[in-house]
Amino acid sequence: MIHSLARRQGSHSLERLPVGFERLAVEACGRTWLLDRVGDLESRWEALGESEFGDDERIPYWCELWPASLLVSWWLGENAARIAGRTCLDLGCGLGLTALVAADLGARVIGMDYEQEALAFARHNAHVNGVEGILWTAMDWRAPGIRPHSVDFMWGGDIIYERRFLEPLAELFDQLLAPGGRIWLGEPQRGVSRPAWDWLAQRGWTVRNITTRPVPSEGYTVTVNLRELIRAGESAG
Repeated sequence: MIHSLARRQGSHSLERLPVGFERLAVEACGRTWLLDRVGDLESRWEALGESEFGDDERIPYWCELWPASLLVSWWLGENAARIAGRTCLDLGCGLGLTALVAADLGARVIGMDYEQEALAFARHNAHVNGVEGILWTAMDWRAPGIRPHSVDFMWGGDIIYERRFLEPLAELFDQLLAPGGRIWLGEPQRGVSRPAWDWLAQRGWTVRNITTRPVPSEGYTVTVNLRELIRAGESAG
């Protein structure tokens, strides 16, 4: 559940960003998370120029809190004992919710995003919620600066929204996931991501559908699939 609180101006940790902020109150894993984001999303989208729509598009999807992230947050809570003390990677951390949830449950979390501004908000939101110890880092899926086969768990909420992301993500999975590791992906039910699962299976991954649920978010409801990926031949336990 997400509640939008009053918009406000400034904050000690975001003073350099010339925007107003909107605070969201998000219920997840037994507590309320306060997440600040850009306050006027409509103006932000209208102000985008042609340069943001190139091959490395810089559309600010991170400004939204996607329903898939809420379902991933729930699953992290269900697996608190598994992720505690383990190295975890949030693929496209955005405003930081799932990274905050995992760190609060005792995981060693790397929160990565392509956009520096997203990371500024994620760091700020960590401070607001009293969560420490997350390594926030700007990183490209195509060139991850993380030691190979060192990540026990990784996850993403609504990250396969274009088919061109599949190849770099699959290579990242191969490169970073530790033996016996798990990948959890929350994706809305839509055509663009439907072929991804067979394609990943052909690449040597076992894909398991964990659950499919309607997730309410900011006045609308989206049906989200949550899937687990493990290397073919490894135990699903």
